[in-house]
Parts: sequence; structure tokens; C-alpha cells
Amino acid sequence: MAPTIDSLHRGFRGAYLDYAALTAQVHAWAESFPDVCRVESLGETPEGRQLWLLTIGRDPDRVRPTAWVDGNMHASELAGSSVALTVAEDLLRLHVEDAALYDLPAAVLQRLRELRCFVLPRMSPDGAEAVLTTGRYVRSVPRDERPDRSPARWVSGDVDGDGLALVMRVVDPTGEFVEAPDFPGLMVARELGDEGPFYKIYPEGTIDHWDGHTVPTPSFVGDNPIDLNRNFPWSWAPAHEQVGAGAFPLSEPESRAVVQFTSRHPEIFAWLNLHTFGGVFIRPLGHGPDSKMNQEDLEIFKQVGAWAEALTGYPMVSGHDEFLYEPDKPLHGDLTDYAYHQRGALAYVVELWDLFHKLGLPRPKKFVEYYQRLRRGDLVRLAWWDREDNEGRIMRPWTRFEHPQLGEVEIGGIDPRIGLSNPPLDILGMVCGEHAHCFLHVAAMAPQLAIGKVERVPLGDGLTRVDVVVENRGYLGSYVLPSAKGLDWNEPVHADATPEAGGRVELVDRHSGHVVLGHLDGWGRGLEGANNLLHLRSRGTTSSARARWIVRGAGRLVVRVGSCRVGWLEHVVDV
Repeated sequence: MAPTIDSLHRGFRGAYLDYAALTAQVHAWAESFPDVCRVESLGETPEGRQLWLLTIGRDPDRVRPTAWVDGNMHASELAGSSVALTVAEDLLRLHVEDAALYDLPAAVLQRLRELRCFVLPRMSPDGAEAVLTTGRYVRSVPRDERPDRSPARWVSGDVDGDGLALVMRVVDPTGEFVEAPDFPGLMVARELGDEGPFYKIYPEGTIDHWDGHTVPTPSFVGDNPIDLNRNFPWSWAPAHEQVGAGAFPLSEPESRAVVQFTSRHPEIFAWLNLHTFGGVFIRPLGHGPDSKMNQEDLEIFKQVGAWAEALTGYPMVSGHDEFLYEPDKPLHGDLTDYAYHQRGALAYVVELWDLFHKLGLPRPKKFVEYYQRLRRGDLVRLAWWDREDNEGRIMRPWTRFEHPQLGEVEIGGIDPRIGLSNPPLDILGMVCGEHAHCFLHVAAMAPQLAIGKVERVPLGDGLTRVDVVVENRGYLGSYVLPSAKGLDWNEPVHADATPEAGGRVELVDRHSGHVVLGHLDGWGRGLEGANNLLHLRSRGTTSSARARWIVRGAGRLVVRVGSCRVGWLEHVVDV
């Protein structure tokens, strides 16, 4: 009996898969459903793991509008892998079992059947494995190749042999932290009225090049200085200007593999970059206010945002207006900036897992302030929720240990993997379903090239005029986003007519076979403007164009229409 989608499921909707399980999952699909699923490696990591990429869709090698999903570029953000795999599984279910998905309308399901999707479930397999197996903090990749080895620095590791690398606290009268009075063991920021004891908090590990006295300040990126989401080529800046940037753009094999592949695939029109946590979608621009954005682009993103909030409860915010960590200091080397500005894709981020809503926190003026302005009471609510509803996975007890450098310390504290950085296991499936559902709406916005009316007009003396109307029946234009028209590789739609070999038909002008039709608009306008009561008007025939050839004789004319952006289709005209 042929395998079913359910029989091949490896549990990613209810658990966070390690590399071996994830590898087994993608290969099980590819081996069982080769007609609609391919798996390949974009490259190998320094620790020997593969960057598995799935291609989902009938006739997977045929170029056509293609959606992209990637997850887990930040090592601890494991839920991104689960959601990416859910998108792949849902599309496979549509193709293999012709299943209805999320009560989507028949027209949407039909569009999804015609598309192709690239899914990279784990961009940082080395980092994710380190987090899954040890709990140590890894921003993206667990390696440190900096040539400047002299300065003292923290090196994370399991110093007490319990299999986890968490944090250490050290009693210190100058410490910035104190135990919460109403939740023993929970460390919170020290306030004026606190009486102590006070603590310093450091990563579990040791100090490299320690002088026996001076304790270095731990870095935000830990002992693994690369942040893959600062290593992409658009607006890259060096590490002294942008923490985590790397030695040069695409210095890391993971980011380099993504760019090498995607730059060869201009047909990628939608790009979902999966992160945790926060419960928010983040859209362009990252470097300027909405007034500086192409306004037609903005309306399309507003439509995506409306769907996103309706289906997931998460708002969509501007990366510049609501998600700068420091005022007037945009991030550099960001993946979605690359995807939007250089690849012309409808690209955005989602921060999965709305912990702030779970804690009942009011929405701040700027979304990023959720992360920056947590109060002591908020942390206490988190600790109680963890104890009562999350099986205590976050709050680990403190255990005394004689540290080889610092002397007596206590090891424990927060384990962020399940409940903080990622949703609890009991709601992971719900998160996966909601976000797969949402992205399928976006994927259905793809351009859709079609042959419309075909006319053959006899001109006498054995001549015939052949007219072929080419239409874009999709939501998005053949250029995808209006701002992408300016990209040098974003060629207009064109048509090529070739007499079938061995036939008795020929072009009167043998140089007239290639006809440039130009870009074709889609029917979508974004969220606003389409239902303007004072101006219910259509565009002109900007969604279609006509190619014309004069031929002599009788036979078959093969017409090939398309562009690198929307792929190609062929139509045979009998003359």
C-alpha cells in the first residue's frame, strides 16, 4: 500500500526535531512522492550537516512562480522549522490527496496546485543541534573564528556535567540582580528598595584568557559572534557598526548558500522568514518610514497584514517604525531586506509565539518596546505560568557548584527553549496550522500567465496574420512588486514564435519571432483603494498584451511566452 501523508509524519507539529529526525522527514516525503517533492542540499555546514531544501509542486523542475519559506536561522528559534515543515506537508497533502486545506476557497486551492514552493526548514542546523542537545545560548552558528584571540571572553559550556549549559549566578554586592520576593529563584532587575543578596549573572562556562580577577561582560551574541541575519549583502555593515555582521557579506556558508541559490531563481515572488518570539509580522521598510516606501508595494503588504491579523491574531508592523532596537539605527545585512530590495520578493518576517499576549501585557506604542520594557511583575507572571501550564520547563532550580575560576557559584536559571523562545508543545500544532494557513493565502497571490484569444487572419497570397493575446490572471503583476520593475534582471514578458521543424510555415520576416510584450499588471491592488465608492474604475488593458506575426504557408507555429520572473508556457497555433 502506498504511504499516506499521515503515515510519514515525524511529529514536528508537537515536538522540536533534531537534525536526524528532520533529515528523515524530508527524505521520507521525497522518496514517497517523487512526482511532487524533491529534496536537495544547498550546502554543507562546517560540522557536516546539510542545508536541506524541499521543492514542492507538480513537475518540480518546471520554472514558474515560486514561494519561499525558511526557518531556524537563529539557532534557538526552533518553531520556525516546525512551521516550515507544516507548509510543506500541507502542500503535499493538497497534491497527493487532493485534500481541502483550512476551508480555503476552491479558487485558492487551484492556484496553489499550480505553484511551486521552496522550503528550507532549518538554515542553521549546527546551531539548532547545539541548542537542542545542550541548551547553550547560540545566536545562529556555534563557531568562533575571530582572529583576535587575546581579549578575555566567555566560552559557554556545561561546567557541572548535568548535560545543560544554562547560566550562573554569583553573590556580589555590586550585582544588578536579585531574587523576586514573590517567586524564589526568579532573578529580576535590582531596585532601590531591595535588600539583597545581590547577584551577578553570567553564562554557564569559563573565561578564556582570564587574568584571575577581571570578569568580561558577556556579549549579546555569546561566544558565537555571527548572526546570520546580519550577514546578507543588502546594506551590510562591518561588525564594529553592526553586531553579528561577520567578516564580510556572505562570509558564512549558510547565508552564502541561500543567496547563491535564490539569485538563480528570479521566479521567487513571496518570501516568509520564520523567527521567534513575539507574535508579530515585520514588513519593509527596515531603513525608512512608510512615506519613503513605494506606495503600491505598501498597499500589497497591508493586504497581507490584514490576512495575517485575521488568521493568527498577530499585527504586521513596519521594521523601521516599530522594530528598531535603537532609534534611528536600522539593522544591516538583514535577510528580508535582501529578499525585498535585491530579489524583488514580497518578503516579510514573522516572530512566532505570542508570549506577550499570554502574559496579558498591553500593546505598547512601538512593538519592539515589548522586549525592552518588561517589568518585574511581568517576569513573575511568566514564572507562575511556566510552573502551572508549562511543566516548569523555563525555570530551572539553582544548584551550588565550585567553579574552577570563580569559586562558589549557583547554576540554573532560565532555560528558554520551550515556553520562552518557542511555544509550549501543547500549542505548537495550533501555531503551525495558523501560520501555514496564512502563508497559503500569500502564495495564492502569484502572477498567473495565460494565453487568451488566438486569431488567424488570412491576408491572401498564402499569408496569415497570427495574433496571440497574453494575459496575467494573477493577483500580482508579472514584475511581482511595483518597486521590483527597476531590478536589472526583472525582464518584461516576451513571446517567441518558431515554425515547427519540418513544417511548411515560415515567418515572413525571420527576425520578427521575438516580441517584447512588457510587464503585465495583476488584478490585485492591495488593501485600500479597490473599493473606492467615488471611483469604481478599472485599469485599461494593462494586464494583457498582443503579439503579432505574419507567416507564409500552412503548418504549426510554436509560441513560447514568459519571462524569468513568471516562467514560460507554450502554445501551438495551427495555421
